[in-house]
Amino acid sequence: MMKVRKILSYVLVAILSSVVTMTLFGGTATQTNSKLDDITQIIETYFIGDVDRTAMEDAAATAMIGSLGDKWSYYMSAPQYALYLEQMHNAYVGIGITITPAEDGSGLLVTQVNQGGAAEEAGMKPGDVIVEIEGHSAVGMTTTQARDLVRGEEGTQVKLAVRRDGERIDLTITRKTVETPVAEAQLLKSGVGLITIYNFDDRCADETIAAIEDLTKQGAHALVFDVRGNPGGYKHELVKLLDYLLPEGVLFRSEDYTGKVTVDESDANFLDIPMAVLVDANSFSAAEFFAAAMAEYDAAVVVGQPTTGKGYFQTTFVLSDGSAIGLSVGKYTTPNGVSLANVGIKPEILVEVDEETEFEIYAGIMDPEEDPQIQAAVKELEKE
Repeated sequence: MMKVRKILSYVLVAILSSVVTMTLFGGTATQTNSKLDDITQIIETYFIGDVDRTAMEDAAATAMIGSLGDKWSYYMSAPQYALYLEQMHNAYVGIGITITPAEDGSGLLVTQVNQGGAAEEAGMKPGDVIVEIEGHSAVGMTTTQARDLVRGEEGTQVKLAVRRDGERIDLTITRKTVETPVAEAQLLKSGVGLITIYNFDDRCADETIAAIEDLTKQGAHALVFDVRGNPGGYKHELVKLLDYLLPEGVLFRSEDYTGKVTVDESDANFLDIPMAVLVDANSFSAAEFFAAAMAEYDAAVVVGQPTTGKGYFQTTFVLSDGSAIGLSVGKYTTPNGVSLANVGIKPEILVEVDEETEFEIYAGIMDPEEDPQIQAAVKELEKE
């Protein structure tokens, strides 16, 4: 079953790492400091209320990035950057469960327990309702609040209480690294293999290639790559996957802020099988360039809805306090030299869906055999 997509916006900016002490004479700042230094010193000296320096710097950094008018550049506070790293590594330290608020409000329902994860090892089962975390009642607790309590350093323990068949069970679970899946495979009734790629971050190419090989061994005669809701990721993961799929030629062109041009190319080996790529408005960055390259090589038919249209790439700059900025530092084009900026990919086969269907797709509760976009791709592949 498809899992809920997590679409994150990746962000960064330049912020002052230190503030120079300034001198005020008659309420006027000296001219040796920047405007931000002046404002900071005035607030800290004269404001009647409490001053949160971190909050003030975060707000200033966010505004500075916003002033660029580039929706792809953004700022991350230190906690946001820590979560961003988890996303990029497709791994986090936790206990390996998926939860949702219980319908009766009694706690948090465990909907999935990762195989081989810490929670499974401790005896937790799907259907358990978490009623207490580290002595805190889980009644009315949000999933975010629960996550903050459950997560911690690897090797440390967290105590939970669950209700199972009316009985309270106390569990002590040792936290460990949990890897989240990047690509998942399913053989459809038609004999077409479906591969859902959640992002192009760590392990994307290896997991996708493994999924391809698994499906072809099962007898899949065609493949559908689902990158709907895929926010992109690393260029090297994209290039490695395209190199496996496509014949010899240009895969990716990029130009950085200095004017340096880089061209990535594929070798002669390629996958000779009918393929399709599913995209939508939330497919961007590496996801839409994956679709573009496959289409330009006539290796796959693109099905779904128009993509976002991202044409810049970003570099992450980590600041002294653990925060970071993601700044657009270059642009890229498809193998044929086409920029997708503000244009995106126009699917060869356009399949619109209503809001209810879109929700079910993103919530991971839409059966692939009933998904209109997947089935449109399957129908097209069966013509080949």
